[in-house]
Amino acid sequence: MNDSPGWASPGSPSPSDDRGEGVPRPAGATGPAPKWSENQPPPAQWSPPAAPGPDGGQGGQVPPQAPMPGPGGWGGGPYGGWGRPAAPKPGVIPLRPLGVGEILDGAVSTLRAHWRTVLGITVTVAIVIQLAQILVDRFLLPDPPQLSPDASPSEQLDQAVESLQVSMVSLIPLTLLGLVATFVTTALLTCVVSRSVLGRPVTFPEVWRDARPRFVPLLGLTLLLPLIAVAVMVVGILPGLLIGSTAGGVLAFLGGLAAAIVAVWLIVRFSLAYSALMLERQGVMASLRRSARLVRGAWWRIFGILLLTALLTLLIALVVGVPFTLIAYAVDGEGMEGVFSGQTPEFGWPFLIISGIGSVIASAIMYPISAGVAVLLYVDQRIRREALDLELARAAGVPGYGPDAPGGDSLPRS
Repeated sequence: MNDSPGWASPGSPSPSDDRGEGVPRPAGATGPAPKWSENQPPPAQWSPPAAPGPDGGQGGQVPPQAPMPGPGGWGGGPYGGWGRPAAPKPGVIPLRPLGVGEILDGAVSTLRAHWRTVLGITVTVAIVIQLAQILVDRFLLPDPPQLSPDASPSEQLDQAVESLQVSMVSLIPLTLLGLVATFVTTALLTCVVSRSVLGRPVTFPEVWRDARPRFVPLLGLTLLLPLIAVAVMVVGILPGLLIGSTAGGVLAFLGGLAAAIVAVWLIVRFSLAYSALMLERQGVMASLRRSARLVRGAWWRIFGILLLTALLTLLIALVVGVPFTLIAYAVDGEGMEGVFSGQTPEFGWPFLIISGIGSVIASAIMYPISAGVAVLLYVDQRIRREALDLELARAAGVPGYGPDAPGGDSLPRS
């Protein structure tokens, strides 16, 4: 195929289509068959195999356990055909095109099957990131300005602008820490999911060995994608800001809305680039092109699955984080006093520690689900377009799919 040399292209003739002229075919088959006998049984009147009689001969009775031919062929299996088996499932997913529920279930099943390795990675990353966020918030970020309810309109405007500036400054270190978490979890969890698809054992030393050579290009991709999104937003908003006045504000709003749509389109288009870079050993730009090819024609489906995953992880964050936040408010008296007084609350160490524990627990669950869905979407698209399921079955050593692929510890690469 074009993207994956040596693999069968989607839609290529199956081995059964290359029969010679002298090879028998079933009744009702079309096409030339010059060596067929003229005495053929009528179509649709084949009988199922008879059960052996008491004397070892054919008793002429259909065995009770034998399924009758269904709409899809003998046995009416999910793939149809005469006795064709269901898709093999050596790991967390069946090796066939996946539904939305199977993708989400595969991500959760990876967490359950390899919880020691997965939680070891995610909890460690979450604790380090949360500690860094607490220290940055406590010692580096400027204190939020106190809004005075008795201020004049011009003073209230100045206070609002100052508060917005502080918030924007606070987002910079938090965004960088989020990118670090994305970088580490993507590198390690992608290898975990790829092994779990094949049913391979997963240990941290093996995952580290597979992921380490890809750290530099993955870091470049992790920094490039947010920069692309920011550049698109700047291009959309900047003309309106330069014009100023009411017309400029309207233009900035419309430009920002259009830029947000373009940014979402690009995010989905390049959403499979991380998996391509890690599992196919692609470069940064090659992984972007690879993702664009895999997403082409399936943008809305991938967008819907990613949106559903984002809503699911947000729900997990709320369910886990809100109780810890309420407990933190109750324990930290200074924070509660600030909330009830209408002033900007000044949170103490008890609030930061308790809410941080909730964030660690939520992150430890969210990271593997997000990474698992991303990798399984990549696998699903390659199964649909490139018959990757056959290569995966061979790599997993499934009987009937040819010899085991040598060294097949992760997903086959193109």
